Amino acid sequence: MSSQAKLGRGCSRVGCRSIATMTLTYIYAESMAVVGPLATFSEPHAYDLCLMHGERLKVPHGWSVIKQEPSGAEQGPSDDDLMAIADAVREVAMPPSTPNAQENMNNDSSHTQIGRRGHLRAVPS
Repeated sequence: MSSQAKLGRGCSRVGCRSIATMTLTYIYAESMAVVGPLATFSEPHAYDLCLMHGERLKVPHGWSVIKQEPSGAEQGPSDDDLMAIADAVREVAMPPSTPNAQENMNNDSSHTQIGRRGHLRAVPS
């Protein structure tokens, strides 16, 4: 395993051996380039850039650029996000509390039940 692979993904620019610090995505329909923090996973239609190439980014005439400057804060979900997911999973896993709801589930076994809470939902496999 190379030392670069141990440290992180490399810059997508040909010949650049620097470590990527940001991700560039093009939105062709809106003539826009979006540069933000390094994506969690390497995407086939996005470009990981080092600091130098991210700062030197040039776009075609008429295009706009949105740059989200990386904050010093840790990336990833917050504690509130994780608790919301855990609560949603617990709610879906709980059996119905009313007798009518239990009857409806027994009578309607041909339909898959999907639990839903806000914008989160658990989809059965």
